[in-house]
Amino acid sequence: MTAVEPSLPVDALDAGTTATTAVRGRSRVPWRFLGGRAAFYLFTLWAAITINFFLPRFMKGDAVDQYLARNRNVSPEAADALRVLLGIDTDRSLFQQYLDYWGLLLRGDLGVSLLHGLRPVTEVIAQALPWTIGLVGFATIVSFLIGTIGGAIVGWRRGSRADALIPLTTFLSTIPYFWLGLLAIALFSVNLGWFPIGKAYGVGMSPEFSAEFIGQVVHHGTLPAVTIIIASLGGWMLGMRNMMLTVLDEDYVTVAQAKGMPNSRVLWRYAARNAVLPQIQSFALSIGFIVGGTIVMEMVFSYPGVGKLLLDATNAKDYALMQGVFLVITLSVLVANILADVAYAFLDPRTRQTEA
Repeated sequence: MTAVEPSLPVDALDAGTTATTAVRGRSRVPWRFLGGRAAFYLFTLWAAITINFFLPRFMKGDAVDQYLARNRNVSPEAADALRVLLGIDTDRSLFQQYLDYWGLLLRGDLGVSLLHGLRPVTEVIAQALPWTIGLVGFATIVSFLIGTIGGAIVGWRRGSRADALIPLTTFLSTIPYFWLGLLAIALFSVNLGWFPIGKAYGVGMSPEFSAEFIGQVVHHGTLPAVTIIIASLGGWMLGMRNMMLTVLDEDYVTVAQAKGMPNSRVLWRYAARNAVLPQIQSFALSIGFIVGGTIVMEMVFSYPGVGKLLLDATNAKDYALMQGVFLVITLSVLVANILADVAYAFLDPRTRQTEA
């Protein structure tokens, strides 16, 4: 491999790739790449919203039928009025309902939830969303950071005793989450009494910004958060460790070590920087699915959140609430992937070189 003279403005090591013609200087913003991704995500958003509208209407029955089954003293006129209010008026064609849905959506009106006493869907979701983001979001970020940093260190020290962490964390990840949650409740809540069995805060407490309430939320959320971290840690650590093993065989890592650079700089500046790129895409997906992938956790720990809200809305065939939750999930996934693409473009110089 031909060595690069120090006086030249070219340094493949600083570029973080095996390229030998990476130009040092101000990084170009990959507008073409970002524009293409934006167009793709706009189309994806339209398709997801369209499916979101039509899919519930292909289900047998609707929210009004479920409501009439529980309340038999409702007149037919009142039932028709409820269908008009919920946007499922049979006198209007499906295409007209679709246009009405888009019109309401563009005005920020997600309709009303029959399951929650005709409350606006935005209020119902806004009440449940912070609990899901606060607990599962925090646990996912902590798990990603611990798993990625730990996997990088284990990969760097391949063949050492640190390799024992991989089968251990992988084994814990294979345990079904609900079993792990139930075991945690049985041990730490029932037997030891260290943590409450469920709920987001104690009985008799009301949500308020105070030290006592925050302490209750942290106390109740510790056990489910730790359970989520343990259950998802193995995937992050194994993925990062495998990528590190691949990256450590690259020429730029060998040259960096031959130059006498400190091991810590080679590890974090060159090896881990490139090995983490696939992890970012996986992290974006996990962040996006935080909103909707918590049904099991919320049922095991009786925790309020969007997952339980979606389950209740599906059982009650509450179209407006289902569509509102699905829309939030769709937007969260798309936004998380857009941010991942932007981060990928700036972290990987090869993306900028391709765009240039």
